Amino acid sequence: MNLAVLGATGSVGSQTLSVARRRGHRVVALAARRASPEFWRLVEEFRPEAYTFDEGSGEAAFGRRIAGPNALTELALWPAVDTVVLAVTGFAGLAPMLAAVQAGRRVAAATKEAIIAGGDLLRGAVADGLLLPVDSEHAAAYQLLRGRPPETVRRLIITTSGGALRDWPIERLAEAAPEDALRHPNWNMGNLITIDSATLINKGIELIEAHVLFGLPFAQLDVWIHPTQIVHALCETVDGALYASLARPDMQLPIEQALAHPNVPEGALRPLEPEDMAELRFARPDPRRYPSLRLCRDAGTIGGTMPAVLTAADQVAVRAFLAGEIGFASIVPLVASVLERHEVVESPDLEALTAADRWARQTAEGLLRRSEVR
Repeated sequence: MNLAVLGATGSVGSQTLSVARRRGHRVVALAARRASPEFWRLVEEFRPEAYTFDEGSGEAAFGRRIAGPNALTELALWPAVDTVVLAVTGFAGLAPMLAAVQAGRRVAAATKEAIIAGGDLLRGAVADGLLLPVDSEHAAAYQLLRGRPPETVRRLIITTSGGALRDWPIERLAEAAPEDALRHPNWNMGNLITIDSATLINKGIELIEAHVLFGLPFAQLDVWIHPTQIVHALCETVDGALYASLARPDMQLPIEQALAHPNVPEGALRPLEPEDMAELRFARPDPRRYPSLRLCRDAGTIGGTMPAVLTAADQVAVRAFLAGEIGFASIVPLVASVLERHEVVESPDLEALTAADRWARQTAEGLLRRSEVR
């Protein structure tokens, strides 16, 4: 298999390259945000035909450096590539995702913000086997729904640990510092997704993602808190049965499943034993602690450019929190303030989505400058 790994130095990108080493996949193209020493080590190891980075300088003695605003798309369409692993953060992943899918290439996507922004532009890609989710919940949901007639599905449930602040008293959440919210109990992830897991915006975005990927209405989508995250998704059928996908919380599994599709990757993960499942606790999220879930449901229901605005505003809000500009309890209100100001464009094309993303970032930054959210 010939891979383009976009977001090579992040968590998913790094684990994808571990899979490539183990399975003998060829890495044809690499992309990272920064030309860090780690990036150059990867270039030296895999010797890709092409590579790109946004920040920094330098060139390898082999391969071609691609520069410019369309570099990710160029790598996604590189002639030797047959599978694109998309692990870049945020809206930047949408253009290469669309280009690759439209060219008939498989995309293993960990860029949920781009998926929900793309919305209708990506519908059908999962059914065609071209777009495969690389996160524990949607990969599990895909396995549960695969081959199951849609009319037999009553509800799809995705799980969450509840994030680093799950057990904090609600009245203390405003006091949470970045280091508190970054202590995820189960996963080692990047800063953005870890903070989003604490606010549960991440899970709200995943509700919209499930709607886009699987075509299920929001009334059939639900979130449960499951602290150990051994159960990643559940599917309730119309006969009242509940089917679950259980596995250790390890990103190697969804990566391997996406790359091996439609085959099953033997030995991808150490299997669970019965004693590992001795305690399977679940709870419904408290809307007072997690107002983000309703906010995201509403944004997804409205559709159009609203999901793109949601993710862009969230990225600005998380950056501001990590920089000490706003408190933890102000992240969701800042996002909500941006959404309230947005004039939705229905059935947007890529140009309209790009404009909405840019508008949301500028609006959120403006609210911060005017100290309207603290």
